[in-house]
Amino acid sequence: MDERARYFRRLRRLRGAARRWSVIGGGLSAATAVLTPYAGIGIADAAWAASAGASVALAWWRWSDHRQLAATPAPPAPPPVVPGQRLVAAVERFPAGRQVIEQVRRQRNRYAVRGSAVAQAWDRLDRASTTLAGLTGRLTGPGEQAALEAAVAEQWLRDLGQRVASVERAFPLTSADGRTALERSHEGLADQFTEGVTAYERLVAAAASYVAEDGHPVTGQHPALTGLIDAADRLRGLAEGLSELKRPSTPAV
Repeated sequence: MDERARYFRRLRRLRGAARRWSVIGGGLSAATAVLTPYAGIGIADAAWAASAGASVALAWWRWSDHRQLAATPAPPAPPPVVPGQRLVAAVERFPAGRQVIEQVRRQRNRYAVRGSAVAQAWDRLDRASTTLAGLTGRLTGPGEQAALEAAVAEQWLRDLGQRVASVERAFPLTSADGRTALERSHEGLADQFTEGVTAYERLVAAAASYVAEDGHPVTGQHPALTGLIDAADRLRGLAEGLSELKRPSTPAV
């Protein structure tokens, strides 16, 4: 539930509570006003009067809260839901579904730049991005900042690649006089995209080197590997000992 719906729901609850306590307080006050002179003042009349006073006080507080909330501007309406967006969000909750949706988005973006001058560089960017995604969980310390910078750079490169493809599709619509300048601008954008993809690949290679070196122990073997070898030796020794105990002894001749 979004903030706007939550706001109006709370407003309706306060108005309903204020009306309910107003009715209860009015009824108890009327009963107290009628029964006290009729039957005299007693313990029951004190209970009626206390209940009436408490109900009136609660009604006043509920109306006060309602007026205060009503004076507060309502939150803005959420953006309209795109058809199928809820289904995509539900599928992305699962790891396998997230991978499928990501692959569909990659194919859609790849289709937008098909046949352009940056198509091959775009494929290189996809491969590097997929490789970096597998390394991101292991980039700790200084590597986390590098991963954030890589994400920003990837978004910029994808926008630049789609821009190059859009300019290239406009070539047939351009007159002969303006086509030379447009082709020059297109070539500059394409070169910038290719250089950016090359720099992104170098970053991914550096991230892979960082992950590889971070997994090496400082000296000797990794403690987990040493423990694994020791555990295997112990189990082998126990197995040999059990075999000797269960093997029947050879009778002396």
